[in-house]
Amino acid sequence: MMISYLVPLVLVVMILAASIRILPEYKRGVVFFLGRYQAVKGPGLIIIIPGIQKMEVVDLRVITMDVPEQDVISQDNVTVKVNAVLYFRVVDPEKAIIQVENFTVATSQLAQTTLRSVLGKHDLDEMLSERDKLNDDIQEILDSQTESWGIKVANVEIKHVDLDESMIRAIARQAEAERERRAKVIHAEGELQASRKLVEAANVMAENSAALQLRYLQTMSDMSNKNASTIVFPLPMDIMEAFKQMKASPAAQTRTQAPTDPEA
Repeated sequence: MMISYLVPLVLVVMILAASIRILPEYKRGVVFFLGRYQAVKGPGLIIIIPGIQKMEVVDLRVITMDVPEQDVISQDNVTVKVNAVLYFRVVDPEKAIIQVENFTVATSQLAQTTLRSVLGKHDLDEMLSERDKLNDDIQEILDSQTESWGIKVANVEIKHVDLDESMIRAIARQAEAERERRAKVIHAEGELQASRKLVEAANVMAENSAALQLRYLQTMSDMSNKNASTIVFPLPMDIMEAFKQMKASPAAQTRTQAPTDPEA
């Protein structure tokens, strides 16, 4: 007699256990009634009729996915190995369950193909120096293609760009040549600036003879401070002026310009 009451009670308990679902705040349940989409429910207590209704649970938190290492041939025909990390989340549980069989696998495969196609359109130098721009391009393409799946791609970050050893040596030689080129350009610019300053100084000294005299005395002072065995005899600047006047006198010019008689 007791068994006849116990069996229905056990069945009722089992049905209630299969009917009651509790979803946390970060999950939603996509409910199907006899195979047809009914509603998105949650969070909290949800009652499902066993055998008639079915619920697929979707996590709404940001998912971090590691994009496997991909072999990429750049636009300048350099083979590199690139991997990245992808951040995305489900914003529409209905589309994530109905429009695609497995949105996680689909997003992963799409990220791999997009990574290869986008990086293949750029040179190696752009891969190494413009990662932010490449990340934005990949994120924009993935976001537009996964929008119909109810997925929002938040961010894409390229982690590593691995090069062959021979390519690393070639890049090192290129960097060394670039540094040498910059050093030569800087040296040439310094020589140009110094020559301009020397011309300006010469013009100033030409305007005032006292400036040349002061520079002469400063040079003598610098030479005397050094521990050298050189003996310097100062020559007054007035003597140089006298030689200049003698050279410019009319008699000197007459002797210089007098023609010589070939028959003499």
